[in-house]
Amino acid sequence: MPPTAFDTASPGTPQAARTTNDVIRRQNLSAVLTLLHSEGTHSRAQLGTATRLNRSTITNLVADLMELGLVRELPAGAPTGRVGRPTVELQVDDRVAALGIRIEPQAVTVALVGLGGTVHARRRHDIAKPPGPRRAVQIAASSVDAMRADMDRHYRVVGAGLAVPGLVNANGSVLVAPTMGWKRDPVAARLSDELGLPVVAGNDASIGALAESRFGVARGARNLLYLGGALRGIGGGLIMDGTMLRGTSGYAGELGHTVIDPRGRTCLCGRRGCLEAEVTPDLLEPLLGRRKLDEDELDVELGVVRDPAVLREVARQVEVLSTALTNFVNAFSPETVVLAGYLGVLLSVSRERLAEAVRVHPLGAEGRTIRLERAHLRSRLMLVGPAELAFGELLADPAGVRV
Repeated sequence: MPPTAFDTASPGTPQAARTTNDVIRRQNLSAVLTLLHSEGTHSRAQLGTATRLNRSTITNLVADLMELGLVRELPAGAPTGRVGRPTVELQVDDRVAALGIRIEPQAVTVALVGLGGTVHARRRHDIAKPPGPRRAVQIAASSVDAMRADMDRHYRVVGAGLAVPGLVNANGSVLVAPTMGWKRDPVAARLSDELGLPVVAGNDASIGALAESRFGVARGARNLLYLGGALRGIGGGLIMDGTMLRGTSGYAGELGHTVIDPRGRTCLCGRRGCLEAEVTPDLLEPLLGRRKLDEDELDVELGVVRDPAVLREVARQVEVLSTALTNFVNAFSPETVVLAGYLGVLLSVSRERLAEAVRVHPLGAEGRTIRLERAHLRSRLMLVGPAELAFGELLADPAGVRV
């Protein structure tokens, strides 16, 4: 669904109206830039159709965005044989970029991501044990320093986005990240001081939901339930009526700590039977005789395995996940459910059972069609997603952010 756009009033209006027109112009610039950013190349005519703005308004908005260095025209293509001038296509200038940074218990990854979701470069630093906040910031800053010469020469960087597997408030401070052992740390401010750039931090699952809704399989969905299964934990992201559900202080969506079995396994949060304690690759890896398998490796292993013990454990985890999905669908009534990471692997091997959980069991299911999909961005998800946080201010007000 395209961003909301507004036609401006005619020239010669009083000061108050001109002020209103300036607000509308900024909203329209945001609508056009966001459309090109999330949906790719458009002609001026296509932009007009999508935003319902007239031709002269679109022409002026595009000229403004080009002057700001945010949009560019593509070189004219080969002749089409049709009468009239060839259509000029427009796209975002992906040299305008942001840093996407992900901190995990086993790695810190930094990516340089251009407008439009183009991943220009990435660096992954593997670590033996979960880093403390100061160490994580040092690793991220060191990776950025290694990319700095190329960044300064070829790109205009607006800031950095940071994905953390834990509760992150609106100020970028981590309340708690159980898999990392973090409590009450202003990690975004630390990183901003190190990089000399504005940094926006968020929960990794909420960031995944944002990325999939903008670039992935859930593009255009206004009501989305996203469940991301990292190798050490499960997080949730919710988009309701087109808006990310944040809750008090930004802590909504911790669905991995929903108790599924009060007598179940002990979770890192201290309770028993949380979803992320019951559905985890930690319980499969010993049976497979492997350690620290990534998503792609698990895809391969579970696609060919015939060991009865492994198949029983997979079936058990799928049943637990199906119960959780039924509860979540009843609670939030999404139109689309997206499973990412390890949960996407389980979907690939047990689609029929999990699809039944979101299609048959929820109350009122006979009147609803709910899509169940695996995350599309896969390995790009936590590169593009954090960068979206950094692009947020620019996309909201292209004329108000100095790039």
